[in-house]
Order: sequence, then C-alpha cells, then structure tokens
Amino acid sequence: MLNEPRRRAYLTAMQVVSWLPRTDLPFAAPSRPELLAPLPVFEDEVADSAEPTAPAQAGHAATPGSSAPVTRTVERPKIEVPRPSPAAKPVVNPLKDEEAEPAVAKAPVVPPPRFALQLLRAGSCLLLVELATGEPFQSRDPSYLLLKDMLRAAGLPDSPQIIGEPVRWPLLVRGQMDQGPEAARDFVQGFLYARTEEEPCTCLWLIGLPAIRFAGEVDAQSYNLEFQVEGLGSAWALPGLELLMDEPLRKADVWRAMRKLMARWKSVNE
Repeated sequence: MLNEPRRRAYLTAMQVVSWLPRTDLPFAAPSRPELLAPLPVFEDEVADSAEPTAPAQAGHAATPGSSAPVTRTVERPKIEVPRPSPAAKPVVNPLKDEEAEPAVAKAPVVPPPRFALQLLRAGSCLLLVELATGEPFQSRDPSYLLLKDMLRAAGLPDSPQIIGEPVRWPLLVRGQMDQGPEAARDFVQGFLYARTEEEPCTCLWLIGLPAIRFAGEVDAQSYNLEFQVEGLGSAWALPGLELLMDEPLRKADVWRAMRKLMARWKSVNE
C-alpha cells in the first residue's frame, strides 16, 4: 500500500491534477466535502458534441408538438491545483547596458623618460648639454673636447662654467609622484627659469635630443634652427655631441647655422 506523500508524487508524475478514489484509501488524507457534492444541471446548455441525426430519422420532419427528448451534456468544473511558477528572470539587454554604462578605457601607462643633462655657462650663453653616458664631463672626454672646439669656433670662452649638478630623470626610483614626459618637461623648464632669473643669457644652446625635447618642446626636425621658448628667450637646437662624433657630416650644418647666430652673442661679449 502507498502512503499519502508517495501517492501524490505518483499522481503528479502522471500529470493528474484532481482525482477521486472509489473506495477509502488507507493512510489517505480526508476528502474535501466540496469535491463530493453533486454537480448542478444547467437546462439552457446545449451539448457541443451532440451526435448527428441517424439516416433513418433524417426523412421525418419534426412536428411542433413532438415530445422527442433532447440530449444534453453537462461539463464538470475542472479543479486544478496551483503550481508554483518559476521566478521570472530579468531580461538583460547588452546594447542598453553598454549605452547606459560605457566602458572606461584605461589610459596607457607611459614609462618615465631617462636622461641626464648638464647646464654650463660660456660668456652670455647658457648650454644645456645631454650627457650620453649619464656621468659628468671629464677634462679629457672626447665629447667635452668637441664642445670646447665648438665654443672657440663660436667666439665664446672654451672653458665653460659648470652650473650645479647634472639634471637626472627620473628623479625617484620608487614613489607615487608623476614622472612622465610632461612632468619632466615642467621640471627642466623650471630649472632653466631659475638660472636665467639669476643671470640672463643671450642664447640658450640645447645640445642633444633630450635637451631640445624637454626644454624647447621640439624634436629632431628642429636641429640647427633658432626658435623662441616662452620665458627663456632665444634657443638654438643642436645634435648631441655623441651624434656629431658618430656622424661628422652634421658638423657642416652646425657651422652654417652658427655663423648666422654669432652676431647675437658677440655683440654682448664685446
């Protein structure tokens, strides 16, 4: 014999919604009285599934006073047990979500530039020179000897005065301070502003790509050209000393540009 929970499980599996036993079932729950009540009969209902008229009776016409019985069917109300409906899941519209919350593109991380610059003074000119090795000038360094030759050709003292320690970038190996290109430019230009306020210069020589990039905000296409830097005055962009030694043909372009600018500082030195 089946107990009540198992019996209901079998009926649910067979998709039986309502049922009435013919006899009393052992271990069954008591029946509900409303299910055993007689069904009402509706006189005005006509059965939709009435059988068609037999061929033998089709030829006889029905008279108004005939008392032929009319077959009626009564539908029993269907009792359904409510079943829990699955929770409705929210419809996700990926296009709408993307428009509502656009993805924030992360800015690419730019590594800090690395360079070392030395500031020198020769007569009325300031020279910001790239240190290719990162070390200060030595008296017998080939690059320093080339710089002395350039100063003599320009009519300036060939023993320039070294001003302060080299400017090295990045400033800190660790830390949260911004050390990108813009921060490097602001630092180099601020350093030069302070030196020119102490003693003005006639022309600022920017020797080497880091010098012209972070002090003059120009690139290699400006080699041998004179231009103005806000707050610093006239500047002259030159290739680096190491580049001039590796490519001696560049010296001719430097000499031609120097001849056009010599009058600027010679008039002051005389």
